[in-house]
Amino acid sequence: MQNLEERDYFSDHEILKDPYAYFEAVRAKGPIYQLPESGIVVVTGFDEALEVLKNTEDFSSVLAPQGPAAALPFQPQGSDITPQIEAHRTEFVGGDLLVSLDDRPHAFSRALIGGLFTPSRLKANEAFIAEFSDELVRGAVAKGGCDLIKEIATPFVTLVIADLLGVPADDRQLFMDAIEAGPPPGSLDANDLIAQNQPLVLMGGYFVGYVHDRRENPRDDVLSELANAKYPDGSTPDALEIVRLATFLFGAGQDTSAKLLGNAMKFIVDQPGLQDQLRADPKLIAPLLEEVLRVEGSTKMTARIARKDSRIGHLETPAGTKVMIALAAANRDPRRWEDPQAFTLNRPRIKEHLAFGRGAHVCAGAPLARVEVRLILEKFLEHTSNIELVEEKHGPPGARTLEFEPSFIIRGLGNLHLKLTPAAGFKPPEPAKADKPKRGLFGLFGKKDDKAAAPKPYSTGETRLGVLLADPAATAVLDRHFPGVSTDPRIGMGKGMTLRMVQKFAPEMFTNEALDAIDAELAKLPVKH
Repeated sequence: MQNLEERDYFSDHEILKDPYAYFEAVRAKGPIYQLPESGIVVVTGFDEALEVLKNTEDFSSVLAPQGPAAALPFQPQGSDITPQIEAHRTEFVGGDLLVSLDDRPHAFSRALIGGLFTPSRLKANEAFIAEFSDELVRGAVAKGGCDLIKEIATPFVTLVIADLLGVPADDRQLFMDAIEAGPPPGSLDANDLIAQNQPLVLMGGYFVGYVHDRRENPRDDVLSELANAKYPDGSTPDALEIVRLATFLFGAGQDTSAKLLGNAMKFIVDQPGLQDQLRADPKLIAPLLEEVLRVEGSTKMTARIARKDSRIGHLETPAGTKVMIALAAANRDPRRWEDPQAFTLNRPRIKEHLAFGRGAHVCAGAPLARVEVRLILEKFLEHTSNIELVEEKHGPPGARTLEFEPSFIIRGLGNLHLKLTPAAGFKPPEPAKADKPKRGLFGLFGKKDDKAAAPKPYSTGETRLGVLLADPAATAVLDRHFPGVSTDPRIGMGKGMTLRMVQKFAPEMFTNEALDAIDAELAKLPVKH
């Protein structure tokens, strides 16, 4: 019979159910262990993981999105393979994302977002997050229950990050659908490796339009701030760098928070007496989240590659050695934590866990995740007298059946069906009023005119392609001037853009003369938006 530590962590669905047993089997070989078959170095020790995470001089993050099991796009040569990594960076899956960058590109990109998720900035806007949380939770309690992941967590964190970045309301559902349809980061199916980036590619087509618009017409919002930011040396980032950064923040900003909410609720429901303790003292929710992050954080592992001949602890790691930093194991290292497998509220020095990483690549959105999940849990506990799992879906206490996303990177529930008993005096949400003004998160979108304005005529400068393509008459105009454009998949990727925005990327095709001619015809059409 094959020993547990000899099984393939990156494709074994049984390990998915209980990755902690696998990590403990590997830990028994030592805090640093090189897998005999693959040569991957698995780091399960807390101190050793911290050592690698902080050592950006010797270890590159280029492997982070694809993981260490995928083949390198080159054969490592020499004692310093940094030039090879950079020459082949675009051949790594997600090699140009923030989480993968090294050295100056990483430092400069992090500088651009340094002020976006500060606790002081989030503190000033907790009222809006709390109001939205209240609306969602009261709706769920009024129904008697919900699937926490699909009905609450995903739409909640999506709206928060979307409002933060300034993603138009009309595009948010499309982005949610794209992320839902794509495989999770670190899919156990090796065939999904390339496809895991597709949602970011689709969203990137829209963010191109957002960034160009904010550079030409800055608004009082975060995306305008990001689009017009300068690098530390005063230079202006390329627009595509801002697009990659904003797209990554949107995609990554959902995963951490949504998974944390689900994992936290699992403990709240099944730890005897815990939810009553939290209701009696909501200030305990913050330390609860830190212990959840330690014992079952949203990220199980991250990856590095030794770019120079170096070492981890006692183990020599020649340039080209691939490393799996098992964050979930480091957070249960018995040398660092007393009774590490147990869930212990108010554990000493709990914020030292590695769930959000450490060092240069520490999760930029960690402050946002802590704030939004704390606030929505406060509302769940305020509006209920009891929360329990639906046994028909998940089985009885002590014999739960839980479905986790099939990922070697992410630890997150696919669903969590809750039965919600209202608190005494609970009031269901009031029906939405059509004339009630909506304020964007962080108050960044200004006041809206409540009076209905007459629809503007279609135009190539202001009307998004998605709107034009939804109107057969407008579509016919486009196809007359650019035969086949309405079915071109590249155009389909840019439905959030206007034709004048698209012109920037294909000026020879979309000439001013052609677009002016289209404008003349569009102006004669009845407007349907």
